Amino acid sequence: MFSLTPSAPVSSFMALGRVYMRTIWGQLSYQRGFGWIYFTTWLALFFALFAPAAYAAPFDSTQALRISQAAVGRVVADQTFRDSNGKTVRLSDFRGKPLVVSFVYSSCLTACPMITRNIDDVRDVAIKALGEGSFSIISVGFDAANDSPEKMKLYAISNDVGDKPDWSFLSADAATIKRLANQLGFTYRPRSEGFDHLSQVTVIDAKGKIYRQVYGDSFELPLLVDPLKELVFGTTAPFSSIDDLVKRVRLFCTVYDPASDSYRFDYSLLIQIAFGFLILGLMSNYVIRGWLVLYRRRAK
Repeated sequence: MFSLTPSAPVSSFMALGRVYMRTIWGQLSYQRGFGWIYFTTWLALFFALFAPAAYAAPFDSTQALRISQAAVGRVVADQTFRDSNGKTVRLSDFRGKPLVVSFVYSSCLTACPMITRNIDDVRDVAIKALGEGSFSIISVGFDAANDSPEKMKLYAISNDVGDKPDWSFLSADAATIKRLANQLGFTYRPRSEGFDHLSQVTVIDAKGKIYRQVYGDSFELPLLVDPLKELVFGTTAPFSSIDDLVKRVRLFCTVYDPASDSYRFDYSLLIQIAFGFLILGLMSNYVIRGWLVLYRRRAK
């Protein structure tokens, strides 16, 4: 879920010493018997430039998770981005249906591609279970200095998701990225070879409220599909219309099958529900008929 790499290998420090040793000043100092000047100067330069980064405080995963969980229930403010074609888009453009949000950076070679490909696998299953166009996905490049629309397009293509409907790859300036990250509870920290960051996927409901956080470079399919299913099929007034009733039935009858690693409509649950209503109807009929018989006897 988290990654931490030393700021630079030891070999680069030695290379720096060799380069410096070849400078005119270093050669003169060495020839005149002042080798200790070279040594102490290089040693001071080593600790001043590299030691702080090499021994930086570790990424606080506990605090990152705490910040992420605190964001659940928060309404995300509208902000402006550019998609991979350079077109201006707003977060409000994605309102009206559930939205899946992931943070990536285009030069990442490990965690980010894994997250993206995992989302792609989940997306295919979710579409079969919930319906085409029932939710949207955005991947936001959080390396604002480098994640241009062109870089994000190349990132999408290199991970075989460049032509997926309802999936946008977005860029923005550093201030916008920082605001969105804060609102979604996403923690990241730059380092010499990239970023240390929380592997997080956020599910937002149709009104822009954070509904669920999912963690890990690779996560189990139901962790993302289940909250989407709840949002797509769930209704605040489940029996106000026939459509609401159908959605409620689909919510309970669409189940995950571990054997096939997919979702299916379980007709046995529908039969059980129908059988339950039948039993309830028979019991109600029996009670009502008994009450009527008793009432008639008392009337006589």
